[in-house]
This record gives sequence, C-alpha cells and structure tokens, in this order.
Amino acid sequence: MSKYQHIFFDLDHTIWDFDKNAEEALHELFVTHRLNDIGLKSADVFIETYTENNHRLWREYHLGNITKQALREARFKQTFLDLGVEPDVIPQGFEDAYVQLCPTKTNLFPNAHETLVYLQGKYQLHLISNGFKESQDIKISGSGLGKYFTHIVISELVGVNKPDAAIFEHAINLAGTTREQSVMIGDSLEADVLGALNYGMDAIYFNPFNAPKPDEVKVQISDLKELTLLL
Repeated sequence: MSKYQHIFFDLDHTIWDFDKNAEEALHELFVTHRLNDIGLKSADVFIETYTENNHRLWREYHLGNITKQALREARFKQTFLDLGVEPDVIPQGFEDAYVQLCPTKTNLFPNAHETLVYLQGKYQLHLISNGFKESQDIKISGSGLGKYFTHIVISELVGVNKPDAAIFEHAINLAGTTREQSVMIGDSLEADVLGALNYGMDAIYFNPFNAPKPDEVKVQISDLKELTLLL
C-alpha cells in the first residue's frame, strides 16, 4: 500500500473510544443527577439503552435525515421514555451536562498513539469527522491527538456529512492530494468506508468488534496496530 501519501482518519469510534468515554461520563451523571430518584435503578441499563438510541440517531445524522439539534434533543429524551420515565420528570439540562463532560474523557482505542507516531513518520495524516466542532476540539486537545494531524475536517463546518462525496473532495483538496494517493480509515461502513469507496478513494474498515463485513469492503482491521503492518 505504499502508493499512499495521505491517510484520513475518522475520530469517534476509530481513535477516540466514544462508547467507553460515554460510559464513564454517564456513570458520573447518573449519580450527580440522582437518576435513582426518578425510578432508574441501574446505570448500566441506562447506558445500554442510551447507546442503542445514540448509534441509531447518529446513523440518521450521517445520512442527512436529521439535524444536529434533533439528534441532541432526541437521544436522552428517548432513553428516559424507553425506561418508563414520565416526560415531566425527565431531568432538565442532562444533555447539556453530558455534552460538557463527555468530550473531556480521554480513552483512546488500544495502540492509538503508537500507531499514529509510526504513520506520521511516513505519511501526512488528517481527520474527517462528522462530530460537532465544539466537542471535537475538546476531544482532540485533551487526548493529545492534535499533533498528529495536518488538517482536521469537521462536517459541521463544511456543510455536508460523510458519506457525501463533497466532504471527501473538500478534504482531498485541502490536503493538496488526489484520491488515488489517499486512504480513509474508519469504523462506520456507511459514513467512512462506503463513503470513501463510492468517492473513488480506498478505505480500511476499522472493525474492533468483528461485525459482518460486506464483500465490497476489501480491507479491515480489528486493532489499530495492524496499520503498521499494512502501511
């Protein structure tokens, strides 16, 4: 794969361990917002239900079916409703507290720093993220990731989300390269992998939980350190 000169990474669920960081934040918020007092006895069940809702809503956001505001309004409201909490006792400000706390968490996937150090010595590295700017800035700085990336492309600022070809085109032009000299690495089949492939750019599927892989996806890894062998 030495034809590549530029590597484009997704951030959430690929380098920054979104689910682990969300779990830490929600365990804290479960206590500080006294969710026991409104009938929720298990932080783990709350987190599991939220994770399902959040993943589903993010898929809709990737596809342009819902707005950032709709995602943020729905994910916790739906979780509380799913768990039988009456609408009038859903804690006010829970989403805002989560948005402030979660990005400050710094759990990365295993071997993230070592892999990025290795790759930075051979390629120019960039990020393309569908995450929200204010959160991504905190995640990147707090986790010490900023030093690895030449360009950080946030969909919210570009005006289109992955998998839209326009965001890949924007990132390629910003980096001053071509799709043939570039590869995209990410966890989302729809947004990262198929988005890049449909644009005409190679892609590597980051699949740490061994989800089913479509035939058109030729290359996958389950640990970031595998990139040091592939690249």
